[in-house]
Amino acid sequence: MKIENKIILVLLAVFVSYSLLFSGFIYYSIFDYAFMDFYKRLEIRAITAAKIYVEHETEVMVIRELRQEYLEKLPDENIELFELTELYHSPHKHDLSAYKKEFINEILDNGSANYNDQRIFYYGMIYESAINEKYVVLASAENYFITHHVSYFRNILVGSFMIAFFIILLVSYLFSQKITQPINDIIKKVKEISSGNLHMRLEVNSGKEDTIGDLTRTFNDMLNRLEASFESQKNFISNASHELNTPLTTIIGEADVALSKMRTSDYYIESLMTILEEAEKLNKKTHALLRLAQTGFDGKKQEFSRFRIDQLILDVKETVMKISPNSQVNIDFNLLPENHNLLKIEGSETLLHLALSNLILNGCKYSGNQPVRVALGVSPEQIIILIKDTGIGIPEEELQFIYDPYFRATNTRNHEGYGIGLPLARNIIQMHDGKLQINSEMNKGTVVRVLLKPAKIESPV
Repeated sequence: MKIENKIILVLLAVFVSYSLLFSGFIYYSIFDYAFMDFYKRLEIRAITAAKIYVEHETEVMVIRELRQEYLEKLPDENIELFELTELYHSPHKHDLSAYKKEFINEILDNGSANYNDQRIFYYGMIYESAINEKYVVLASAENYFITHHVSYFRNILVGSFMIAFFIILLVSYLFSQKITQPINDIIKKVKEISSGNLHMRLEVNSGKEDTIGDLTRTFNDMLNRLEASFESQKNFISNASHELNTPLTTIIGEADVALSKMRTSDYYIESLMTILEEAEKLNKKTHALLRLAQTGFDGKKQEFSRFRIDQLILDVKETVMKISPNSQVNIDFNLLPENHNLLKIEGSETLLHLALSNLILNGCKYSGNQPVRVALGVSPEQIIILIKDTGIGIPEEELQFIYDPYFRATNTRNHEGYGIGLPLARNIIQMHDGKLQINSEMNKGTVVRVLLKPAKIESPV
């Protein structure tokens, strides 16, 4: 069911339920009031008729005048009066067939009673005169309020309900259209977006902070990530194809030339060495690609353990010195906290070792083995690793591309590399819910910040 129809049905259900309950309450209250009010009218007429019949003449004249002036005659009004003793001793003398037997008995037992037979209402009472004579007064009449006014009121309620129902139906329809229009616009716009136009974005009303605005901004953020991922994938495939094709072309070309005719043994040795060199380059690039691909998996699928970040940095320095013995790595632990539990991190020690090794080796390589400073700062909320060198830096206009696989800055032609280190390091750090920040200036050096979250401190049992 469409959301528009659901909104209409919900609004109609709420309206109908409330209207039925409210109208039923009003109708029942007025209906009950009409019953009690009409019995009271009959009681007044019964008392008035009894006084006119049994009291002194002076009082009778006044009562008769009051009745004629203030008490209009009711439809089918009938009032009868009987002596109480006669009803007890000689009930057969009077015709009481128009009244229910239970009605008469209740009057005799309780002093008053009432009931209704469809439109005709009956009221009876025992009246005691001034000289202690007792009479049974029976009054009956048609309840015109029930037969006319209440019926008219009921018709008004039904008519009003029907009119209000159609008004609410129209309002619900317009309201549902108004509510769902932004969503329909989003759906229509999204259908226009494909891999060929990922640059398109949904319009956001900056003046409003609402759910639709949050949805639009969230979708635009997703499109930004998709576009970046799509472009990165295209660049990765293009660059990887180029990088893998170069050594393969060299190997094939060298083999073709060597096999084109008989060569000297020295030539074959030289050709095999060239092929071996290119094959080793191809092997390194393939392994780099595999490592980069592995870091694209969900971090939850990795085997995480708890270890100290300061010890990891010392291990990384040892690895860097083995790979590049001429490197100078200075570690600054002056900001270590007194609580060593803050130094613990939960993650993949192997992958983080690989990421930090790449970052520090880059600093050593692009600074010509000048000193590279590594500092560690820790707070209860964050672990900060600072790697600073004084090397060639990165051109400002090229900083936006440094995480593209196989991208290398224009000023790195004299340095060996494959453009895999930074994308690999960033993927690993993001896998650990961290951030990699790089600031650089040409010929002044580069500052790398690795932001990680410390492991939760285990409470003592």
